[in-house]
Amino acid sequence: MADEIKTVAIVGAGQMGAGIAHVCALAGYDVILHDISPDRLQAGLATLEGTLARQRSSGRISEEERQAALARVRPAKGVEGLAPADLLIEAATEDEAVKRKVFAEVCPILDPEAMIATNTSSISITRLAAATDRAERFIGMHFMNPVPVMELAELVRGIATEDSTFEEAKRFVTSLGKKIAVAEDFPAFMVNRILMPMINEAIYTLYEGVGNVEAIDTAMRLGAHHPMGPLQLADFIGLDTCLSIMQMLYEGLADSKYRPCPLLVKYVEAGWLGRKAGRGFYDYRSDEPVPTR
Repeated sequence: MADEIKTVAIVGAGQMGAGIAHVCALAGYDVILHDISPDRLQAGLATLEGTLARQRSSGRISEEERQAALARVRPAKGVEGLAPADLLIEAATEDEAVKRKVFAEVCPILDPEAMIATNTSSISITRLAAATDRAERFIGMHFMNPVPVMELAELVRGIATEDSTFEEAKRFVTSLGKKIAVAEDFPAFMVNRILMPMINEAIYTLYEGVGNVEAIDTAMRLGAHHPMGPLQLADFIGLDTCLSIMQMLYEGLADSKYRPCPLLVKYVEAGWLGRKAGRGFYDYRSDEPVPTR
């Protein structure tokens, strides 16, 4: 465990927040999980419990480790329940206005020396840090999805992030068993700067009729040895998140090559957001996913 951090608070109990809570608890940190939606908070705790159970059944962790991790996680009783945190990780939806609102609520509650990290996958760390009262204690800590499985976390400094904050964040992420890739504060950083345009191009390939959903995903799985086709991956990530990142790239870099595919926009407008909505490039409402185009 990082010497300076004992208690980690996580805001946002969705797929990412629950996954971050999972790895923090297994690493020995006390975890406080918060979400504005009580239903989402309960779902996040259930997800964490289910993932730990699967790890136990597969032999990756012992029963003692599973029980100890569960005992370290507790739901926050309102925003005030986040006060004991030495580190707060924001894992709310990929919307700058939402994240700014989170920081406005939590900063007055936290200890002045507490570190704040954001799990944003695309938004400027410098800009988000300016929305807090501690830009020097603010850093980007972008975990990959699913967090308990993926080995990488991107660390991104804002212009005001102090060296001590950066070093503390590196020790913390390493203590979770993750490898670190340090990225500069540019739109979408490294992973999504490369990944999202590939997904967007796959959607253009579908939009222009070059291939159907099944053909495109099969081509990339077998032809490029990707573990998951780009359209299936887009559904897994969430099409709204994909669109948000592409818009961030398009606006932040002012280059037409990042223009979101109109078909991606149409799916998001229709509420076809991928697996979490039951429908995206595949229809998940039956036992087996069925391509929608």
